[in-house]
Amino acid sequence: MAIAKAERLMNLALCLLGTRRPLSKRELRESIEAYVEAFRPTDPSAGSDESFNRMFERDKDDLRELGLVIETVENLDGEVGYLARRDSNRLPPITFDAEEAAALGVAARVWQQARLAGAASGALQKLRAAGMPEAEEAYEERPSALEPRIPVHEAAFEPLMLACRDRRPVVFDYRKSSAARPEQRQVEPWTLECWRGHWYLAGWDRDRGAERVFRLSRITGRVRSRTGSFTAPVPDVSTVRETVESWAGETATRTALIRLRSGAGYPLRARASSVRAAGPDWDELEIPYGHGLDAWLVEFGPDVVVVEPAGLRADVMDRLRAVAKG
Repeated sequence: MAIAKAERLMNLALCLLGTRRPLSKRELRESIEAYVEAFRPTDPSAGSDESFNRMFERDKDDLRELGLVIETVENLDGEVGYLARRDSNRLPPITFDAEEAAALGVAARVWQQARLAGAASGALQKLRAAGMPEAEEAYEERPSALEPRIPVHEAAFEPLMLACRDRRPVVFDYRKSSAARPEQRQVEPWTLECWRGHWYLAGWDRDRGAERVFRLSRITGRVRSRTGSFTAPVPDVSTVRETVESWAGETATRTALIRLRSGAGYPLRARASSVRAAGPDWDELEIPYGHGLDAWLVEFGPDVVVVEPAGLRADVMDRLRAVAKG
């Protein structure tokens, strides 16, 4: 069975790489011998269309896991086709010096999410087989008191990561911090960014016709993929990162004055420009004030009181009332 599957995947990859136009599922089913044998339309014992669709989707996902870039294209008649362009699947020779190899070793150890941890480990093994210097392995043998880690707890991370990679539109339910109920969003995902321990998705919101940033912890339910191509151009990654930075409240334009309960809110204290005592149980902090600060302050609940500006105080109160209403 393993040999048959490997042969089927190889034939599918060659078929997608060899075509100059997108091929539909029907055309692939009729062109690849393994599919023809398993799903003969004239054979009553052959598998159904549903069984073929499941096998094809698994095979396509397996090829993408192996690194093949497969494009999904919809023609004028609305039929979906697939192809793997050779220029998108061709890499120049890759060489690393010892310092670069060590940096890759550190990066591979960062991920705690199981799928990415396995992918990083597999990538390093392939690079070693291709002759990557041994400095990375020497680094792994040295004990370290500090280990870099990127935690991933949100269920939406993996499907969104794959959608960003494959340039596939998605649909999900999203609850804003000021809203009591989630709303459905149709998004063309650009990239995932991590700020202050939280993951954010940047993309094009089709319903609003504008770029938007979504915090993954506020996505409810399942992320569903949609067929078709992006309708909006994807900006440069550095531009997207600046958008996430601004949306997550990292770009400060003013200063806010807040009161913080003693012994609480250490992330706020680390960001404060000044801290002074304001009684036996409270401290007064001046912190940079930018977009998204109100949502961050709400997370500290009764341990934070906004003194000024009045607009920030009102925004925090509105969010707390929305949370209280459920």
